[in-house]
Amino acid sequence: MHMFRLKTALLLVALGTAATANAAVNLHAEAGEKFTNLSASFGANDPGLTFNGNWGHSDDDGDVAGLGMGFNLPLGPVLFTVGGKALYLNPKDGDEGYAVAVGGGAQVPLGDFVTVFGDYYYSPDSLSSGVEDYKEANAGVRLHVIKSMNIEAGYRYIDMEGKNGHRDNTLADGAYAGFNFTF
Repeated sequence: MHMFRLKTALLLVALGTAATANAAVNLHAEAGEKFTNLSASFGANDPGLTFNGNWGHSDDDGDVAGLGMGFNLPLGPVLFTVGGKALYLNPKDGDEGYAVAVGGGAQVPLGDFVTVFGDYYYSPDSLSSGVEDYKEANAGVRLHVIKSMNIEAGYRYIDMEGKNGHRDNTLADGAYAGFNFTF
């Protein structure tokens, strides 16, 4: 039985490695009126496993940092992602805590130079600590300037609903401009 578990674990590692062997690294930065968000991802635009990390900051409402993992599934021209994130939450008004959010998104190319995208992640009270719930949504348009650089414009919403009498902390709720480097 022990040997079966070891072989299964090695097979899963090999399949995961093979699925991301040719995946690109993407560095992303964006800024809105009252927030910034920095992220790095591995395999975000390719079929198979994808990994990411991000840090979001608002002077008025605090910080959030997370590590995520998902699976990208192409269906026709659309690339769907299903996954989850483990998040560290540091609201300006409230207790530090964590959240495990689940969600997904989609990317739809509109020709060779434009892509529309969106995603949503949610963590209920039962999967979070220090907040009632966590919500994150993002939608936008990406323009491919050159193969390794994109610029984008979109709308981002990140909210940590207050708990135990603390107010809600909305890190992002507005338009942003950003850029991506892929290598």
